[in-house]
Amino acid sequence: MFEIVSSGGIVMIFLLILMALAMMIVGERFWSLRNKEIIPEQLPGQVIEWSKKKNLDQKHIEQLAETSPLGYLMAAALRKRMDPREEIIESVEDAGRHISYQLEKPLNWLNVIGEVSPLLGLLGTVIGMMKVFANIMEFGVGNANQLAGGISQALTTTAAGLIVAIPAVLFYRYFKNRIADQTIVMEQQVMQLIDAISKK
Repeated sequence: MFEIVSSGGIVMIFLLILMALAMMIVGERFWSLRNKEIIPEQLPGQVIEWSKKKNLDQKHIEQLAETSPLGYLMAAALRKRMDPREEIIESVEDAGRHISYQLEKPLNWLNVIGEVSPLLGLLGTVIGMMKVFANIMEFGVGNANQLAGGISQALTTTAAGLIVAIPAVLFYRYFKNRIADQTIVMEQQVMQLIDAISKK
């Protein structure tokens, strides 16, 4: 393993750093995007019950906003509960944009890693081929050992760049879709709350 890494030259160090960073982001997103963290199952019923009992002082609403993204959206609706329905929906939409940005923000780095890794691999390939041609100029084409190092670096970094990029892009798409699905569920549940507080 060490021989493979060392044969890739300095570019491999950057690729390994990107790989470690991608793994950290993926692990963190798997943990943070659990349904029980984003859309707690019992929360909608509790909030609707609070609204029916009119047990909604400012302290309760602020605590609700800190519980989860769904709680944040519901708190945005409850702050405007005395206003017309259109203004409540507008407030929730603004809060929804904020939540979407917060959920997707770490994924931007995963996307960058997916785009940069193949370019680093290509850079390693170019450097490796430059070494090959430099060796050809110095030693001719008869010395295979002199050529093998540059060719090895070229192939290793190309493969490493793809090995880092492919999972990064796949996980980026997976998490984007997961956030989109969770957003739809949150919208449905917040609309139920809006219906409940609008009927009062």
